[in-house]
Amino acid sequence: MRRIAVFTSGGDAPGMNAGVRAVVRSANREGLHVFGIYRGYQGMIEGEIKRLENEHVRNIIHRGGTILKTARSKDFMNKEGRQRAFDQLNAFDIDGVIAIGGNGTFTGADIFTKEFGIPFIGMPGTIDNDLYGTDYTIGFDTAVNTAVDAIDKIRDTADSHNRLFFIEVMGRHSGYIALHTGIATGASGVLIPEKAKDTAGLIRTLKKAASRKKLFSLVVVAEGDEEGGAIGIANKVKEQFDDFEVKVSIIGHLQRGGSPTCQDRILASRLGHASVQALLAGRKSEMAGLVNNQVIFTPFAECISQEKIMSKDMMDITEILAMG
Repeated sequence: MRRIAVFTSGGDAPGMNAGVRAVVRSANREGLHVFGIYRGYQGMIEGEIKRLENEHVRNIIHRGGTILKTARSKDFMNKEGRQRAFDQLNAFDIDGVIAIGGNGTFTGADIFTKEFGIPFIGMPGTIDNDLYGTDYTIGFDTAVNTAVDAIDKIRDTADSHNRLFFIEVMGRHSGYIALHTGIATGASGVLIPEKAKDTAGLIRTLKKAASRKKLFSLVVVAEGDEEGGAIGIANKVKEQFDDFEVKVSIIGHLQRGGSPTCQDRILASRLGHASVQALLAGRKSEMAGLVNNQVIFTPFAECISQEKIMSKDMMDITEILAMG
């Protein structure tokens, strides 16, 4: 193996640049030639491939987003598009590829390797933290810290005006951001896709808080909530609960941006280095992840098909700590 490529795909996540940097510098140290594929699979199809030297990844470890850009690719979903992508990789004599992304990225990589034989190693890059085979994904810690900072500011105005705030965080199919943010901000309730909703129970909790003269309440809602996200839940509560003025705040894509935290930079750096070593060792169709602070490799097929089980203890803690 002499020439490898790296790309970022799917939604951007803080720490992706740190991962790209680690891949480039680790590969160069091993005497490999490294190429960056711009705009994910679509860029692979269109030949947007450029050589990356150490100086190209200088001063990017602290930057959010991805210098390689990212894009969705419908063309890659059909055999003709994948053939064009293979032809482009072949033109650059690429021997192996490192893909930073999520389930969709790894699904495409697994199919591509089976069809054309080029080995892919994956790095988990998604703020949702929903990938099986790793305790944490690149970008998750930054997204949670961004949400916590925003909610801490909302708390000030909620306290001043005796308001009930429903705060929506990202996570269409995953409640990890909401769960961790809710615990860290002392929320009175956390609503996530993984747990059946109990609006009546939430109202009882809020009324108990009001009876104890609690001046305000915060409820964190994952955007994938089955009852319509923060707006849908707030409307239902408002109909039966008039102790507080009810407000809704949607943090949105703010969580995707910003400088990555120390944890995300270190995670991306460790996994980037490990991914290069994995290609050199002959691994393929596997994701590098971190479990119990150790780098492990999980087949793409398992990452895609296995559900990451949310800790029951963490869900219990949100209810216990909300009783004050």
